[in-house]
Amino acid sequence: QVQLVESGGGLVQAGGSLRVSCAASGRTFSRYAMGWFRQAPGKERDFVAAIHWNGLATIYADSVKGRFTLSRDNAKNTVYLQMNSLKLEDSAVYYCAAGDYGRIRSAYHYWGQGTQVTVSS
Repeated sequence: QVQLVESGGGLVQAGGSLRVSCAASGRTFSRYAMGWFRQAPGKERDFVAAIHWNGLATIYADSVKGRFTLSRDNAKNTVYLQMNSLKLEDSAVYYCAAGDYGRIRSAYHYWGQGTQVTVSS
């Protein structure tokens, strides 16, 4: 069992930066790939980024590639999503998830409660 808690969301101006974190409980954290998804009001929960359990591979949605960076620290049971050059359309609730590496939502077995990111003009 893995429990996930996101933090670091908030309000930021367009063009600014924000880092959201996801802290995991449980000794099996390092066995899981970690992903971030986001959901805007009235929209589906979409893939943002994922990192392999060993931290050596990452994938990103085209919409965030080159602006977002995902990393993990297995010693601290934490993943970090650094978001730069934020756009209005990045506003959403961001969810952390643990599971199998990939872009598919159903591959992730454990989910956090989400953290709100709002980008203002």
